[in-house]
Amino acid sequence: MIIVTVMVAAQMVVIDTTIANVALPHMQAALGATPESIAWVLTSYIVAAAVATPITGWLEAQLSRRTCFIGSIVIFTASSALCGLAGSLELMVAARVVQGISGAFLIPLSQSILLDSSPLEKRAQAMSVLMMGMILGPIMGPVVGGWITDNIDWRWIFYINVPMGLISAVATFFLIPNVPVERRSFDMFGFMLLAICLASLQLMLDRGTHKDWFHSPEIVIEAGLAIGGLWMFIVHSATAKAPLIPTALFRDRNLMVSSLFQFLSAGVVFGGAALQTTMLQTVMGYDTTDAGMMMMPRASCSLIGLFLVGRLAGKVDLRYFIGCGVVIAATGLALMTNFNLAMDSWLMIVSGGVLGTGVGLMTMPLQLLAFETLKAELRTEGAALFSLSRNLGGSVVISFLTATIARNAQTSHADLASHITPERMPVVDERLLGMLGRDGSAIAMMVDGEINRQAMMIAYVDAFWLMMWATILTLPALLLLRRRSAKTVQAEAQAPAME
Repeated sequence: MIIVTVMVAAQMVVIDTTIANVALPHMQAALGATPESIAWVLTSYIVAAAVATPITGWLEAQLSRRTCFIGSIVIFTASSALCGLAGSLELMVAARVVQGISGAFLIPLSQSILLDSSPLEKRAQAMSVLMMGMILGPIMGPVVGGWITDNIDWRWIFYINVPMGLISAVATFFLIPNVPVERRSFDMFGFMLLAICLASLQLMLDRGTHKDWFHSPEIVIEAGLAIGGLWMFIVHSATAKAPLIPTALFRDRNLMVSSLFQFLSAGVVFGGAALQTTMLQTVMGYDTTDAGMMMMPRASCSLIGLFLVGRLAGKVDLRYFIGCGVVIAATGLALMTNFNLAMDSWLMIVSGGVLGTGVGLMTMPLQLLAFETLKAELRTEGAALFSLSRNLGGSVVISFLTATIARNAQTSHADLASHITPERMPVVDERLLGMLGRDGSAIAMMVDGEINRQAMMIAYVDAFWLMMWATILTLPALLLLRRRSAKTVQAEAQAPAME
């Protein structure tokens, strides 16, 4: 019951990261916003979540774990209802900021609650259930959001959080013990530096494509603030008596290596899903619902991978699961490099299933190994740092691949267009097109449109190549992960699950 309770709370947060994407045009019309300003509905949520995540441990210490968890659920639920009621863009953005801040605490706290409330031999199974929701969320968000927007009203993509949030809050009150945590001082200066760094970085990543990246003064300023804020935060954390993020976290090799893996795998999970969904809609002509259905084999195979890990985690070294998952995921991405405009759905189903299986095999072992050698009192701060690496990984990879696709599409368009000559395709002869008048212009537009489609497909294939090689290059990091000694594992297994 505890597993289901925390999974519902975490699921709300993950789904709301992507569910609003498909409803933006409807929001724009209802709120009287411009295409650029309505994007703040997404940006405000992402930035607020990134800034708030690092203070989860301090907030838990001030309020106690159960109080913090219930409070975050209630505020997230109330702000979701306010998003649905919003009649102006300003109110919508303000509500999304509150939603992002409160939601940022739920995932790290969910992980800490599961780790502390599960016996050692059951942690793998408990975490696998939570990971099911984390993987399904980004895939189901656009599908559910598109269906609700088309069949009911876009405001209901926020209203559906209200009953889920209320049930989760009530269940938390009765099921989860109120574990007190030792209070500590708040590093306000460190928080301000990290907030400037993370907010600037997320703004740069989210707006870079629309602003032509470093050709825009805004992007240059945001990049400078992100680098400067990070450098000052590192220096401050190394010299402060009680830094915002305990320095003991950075000395834990498992947590750091797992966070790096999480950064890259989040790019594959979120970036790959976002890329494939966009490709299906813009290049292949799928509608929102059909594009979402094409992603279901990937989600289903991810659940199969999670189930296998949950059943075999106590018998097989978790590092083997990660290694196999990386190889299988890279194989799925290699299959995606064969995508073309003449393919049927089978290649997409098979490649998505293979990729999903790999992601399912490596996701949950990363969660367990990240906390394998971490002290119990640092789990919430570690979970917050781990969650932050996932969010940043998704943002960085999606922004990088979006920019890469745009650039490669222009290059491929120029290359393909250079081969369209009157000798190879007489219909594009300028004299003939001129004689045909409007029909000639229509023919020219059709040819250019097909060149654009082919160029975009080439750009997406290039992106899948990059993701495949990035996935393969993570394999050597497996050598840095370590397991506890058999004596330590046996001692913990014999100890009570909770004091």
